[in-house]
Amino acid sequence: MEEHKEEQVDYESEKMEILRLEQSKRNINSLNMDLERDMQKIDDANQDLFLKIQEKEEEIQRLESELTQTGDLAEDEEWEKEHCATIERERALQELEEETARLERKNETLVQSITELKRKLTRRIHKTTRCEQGNLDETPEEPKVRLQQLEASCADQEMELAKVMEDYAFVIQLCEDQALCIKKYQETLRKIEEELETRFLEREVSKVLSMNTARKKYNSQSNEDNSIQRKAILFCKRVSRCLFFTILFFVRLLGYMFFHISYINPDLLINILPRILNRGILWKLRSFLFPSLTLETEDMLPH
Repeated sequence: MEEHKEEQVDYESEKMEILRLEQSKRNINSLNMDLERDMQKIDDANQDLFLKIQEKEEEIQRLESELTQTGDLAEDEEWEKEHCATIERERALQELEEETARLERKNETLVQSITELKRKLTRRIHKTTRCEQGNLDETPEEPKVRLQQLEASCADQEMELAKVMEDYAFVIQLCEDQALCIKKYQETLRKIEEELETRFLEREVSKVLSMNTARKKYNSQSNEDNSIQRKAILFCKRVSRCLFFTILFFVRLLGYMFFHISYINPDLLINILPRILNRGILWKLRSFLFPSLTLETEDMLPH
């Protein structure tokens, strides 16, 4: 009877141990399921963050492309305006050069006409002197008439020469005025080119500054997103670490309990369970677990 009681007690202790192990297994499985759910939630959050980052990057690229397109259109319009202005300036310069060339040609013709008049005057003077030397034998009235004619022709030629000199002086004055106009026009062109260069440089600097601000905004947003990802990763690591240490703690506790039950006090559960549970619950537990733990060997035994 005592052996039967001891066997029954051992059997009940083994059943309780099996129940406890199954309960611990269920707890571990539930903890693993919770951990998997948390990891799935974290993965979903990371995926959402990644999609948001991609959307922000696409929006930034779209804004940069729009800025570049607007800048290119404005540059094209300004370039067309500058090109038209330069064409007009070149046309005006060409007209001025043509006018100066025409005035120079006129000046050259006037100089040639003056030299021809001087040559003609010298020739006529030589002719008159020769005629006077050849006609000394003539009457004194005829030389007087010829002399008067020569004086009249000389006066006319002097008047023509004075007119030519006046025209020459006028042409020289016009050339000087044209040269002054060309110098002033060149100075204005140089000033306009300097202003255009300064405007172009200012526009480029503003474009670079806008690109830098956009890049800084993008970097700040990416840093914020990276900080959120880092926080999520740290949270996952902490949760996984806590779960690992809790599982390790329970495993070590179970190991200590098995060691204590197997080597120090095998009747630990038998002594503790009646104190924790009442008799009705113990009886129900025994009736529930006893059929599954008994061996049906009646059919195998010889009759």
